[in-house]
Amino acid sequence: MSGEQLIELTLEQTGDYEFRVRFDGTAIPDITTDETAPLGGEAGPNPGRLLVAAVANCLSASLLFALRKFKNTPDKLVTKARAILERNEHGRLRVARIQVELQLAQPTAALEHIERALAQFEDFCIVTESVRQGVTVDVSVRDAAGAVVHTSHA
Repeated sequence: MSGEQLIELTLEQTGDYEFRVRFDGTAIPDITTDETAPLGGEAGPNPGRLLVAAVANCLSASLLFALRKFKNTPDKLVTKARAILERNEHGRLRVARIQVELQLAQPTAALEHIERALAQFEDFCIVTESVRQGVTVDVSVRDAAGAVVHTSHA
């Protein structure tokens, strides 16, 4: 695919369920992730929270992009998001729904071409559109010597 881009990161276990996330090849500061109690110590967001934050952040940035594309200068945007977790048929917890509410600081009448911006901003959000359509996840596990001991393709 032309225009292909790559995102790389490294996770290093620092505690029981705690990991340091390094965003390889960038100056972005490391973050700590951790599971919620009782498994983890809540030293950072867990993967579910990161997923919801990624969707909400991407939608926020996409809305700002769409508004600015039409020469608007929107005031502060506030976004609230929540995930509804449900158990699947095997009793495993899954993110069943993500609800995102974006709050504009201005009345829509003060924004140029607001209808067009609202009609297209979601399409600019790579995270939301990826989650909605499904994401292929290839998994491999290597042992201490570097040998691949497991692979799966979804």
